[in-house]
Amino acid sequence: MTRLKVLHVITMLELGGAQRNTLDTVAALDRSEFAVALACADVGELLSEAHEVADVEIFEIPHLRREVRPWLDLRAYLEVRRAIRRFRPDIVHTHSSKAGILGRVAAGREGVPIVVHSIHGFGFGPYQSLPVRWAFLSAEKMAARWTTAFVAVSRRNLEDGVRLGLFSEVRGRVIRSGVDLAQFRAHAGGREVRTELGIPVAAPLVVQIACFKPQKAPERFVELAAGLAESFPDAHFLLVGDGQLRSVLERKRGEAGLEGRLHLPGWRRDIPAVLDAATLVTLTSRFEGLPRVVVEALAAGVPVVAMAVDGVSEVVRDGENGFLVAEGDVGGLVSRVAAILRNPELRGRLAGAASQGLAEFERATMVRQQEGLYRELACTAGVRVAESRDGGVQALPVPRVGGAGRGMHG
Repeated sequence: MTRLKVLHVITMLELGGAQRNTLDTVAALDRSEFAVALACADVGELLSEAHEVADVEIFEIPHLRREVRPWLDLRAYLEVRRAIRRFRPDIVHTHSSKAGILGRVAAGREGVPIVVHSIHGFGFGPYQSLPVRWAFLSAEKMAARWTTAFVAVSRRNLEDGVRLGLFSEVRGRVIRSGVDLAQFRAHAGGREVRTELGIPVAAPLVVQIACFKPQKAPERFVELAAGLAESFPDAHFLLVGDGQLRSVLERKRGEAGLEGRLHLPGWRRDIPAVLDAATLVTLTSRFEGLPRVVVEALAAGVPVVAMAVDGVSEVVRDGENGFLVAEGDVGGLVSRVAAILRNPELRGRLAGAASQGLAEFERATMVRQQEGLYRELACTAGVRVAESRDGGVQALPVPRVGGAGRGMHG
């Protein structure tokens, strides 16, 4: 039998969790079962890495961008349709808001038999004006008509999708964003990172890794640093990332008098080493799916203090491997971080429990579960598939939002 042809579609291959998830999947899908292609914008920090992946066809979509631009979006939609016609996939698997809308509509119009959409956090919410939120929600509902199955990295996102009427619970699956856990458990490179950035080896170091965009609210990290600086004069603060809010963050750092203590080195590729240097990790986001950096920090044995948005509470166990505070509660964040910095015994207890219970986030597990989902959907749709390496075509069990026992359709 022929291999299943799978086309992944994502907006831009930036340095982010959804992008890393997609690229890891494209690279690791079993080529004896699947022919793989990737459609994405023609810019992005990870695009060169995508071109280095063996046995994958890349379709660069010149007009695909995150911002809403109706005329450019129409051109991007037509470009995605051309990519589908060239590759002729059995499955189109979309990621992110813009590519999720355009890719699913294009797949539906081209008659692709199976369309999967991954939810890495919704692109709409109460932080937006009502008309903007309504427009995004309406677009998601329209695209849902062409969607066979939904995958999310968190149970919370799937529950929200059901509640919002985007899909029925039997069409949803949780497949965690996979991480190379062993890489983060190696505990190497931290001293070199501190030396490079001029951070004393023994200094407490609070780390956050995030794109400098409104969703991640990185300005809250500057407020956190300002709230801790006087009580912990030896502490340093490291905000890894870049983006549209950099100038705002640099100005706020200057106003707080934190030059030399609040480090903004831009994006880094040595995240395991950065986490090896960290005393603890924070997350200040307004919304998320389930951020990989939290899993990575815990795998590295680093306690996490995070705002309890979306799927974060599914991995950060309050008081056990870190602490959770309400979204927007910077004062609570300061208090929890201070407690960890003041109390070595507490810090050791949290760190000792950090790496426990992360097996479902292993990268190989993510890929096997996605392969299993593709086989199941192909069988249901009557698409002929090659046998898997273990001689069968049965799906690996994947958690459903509403529990096991029913198929994907209904």
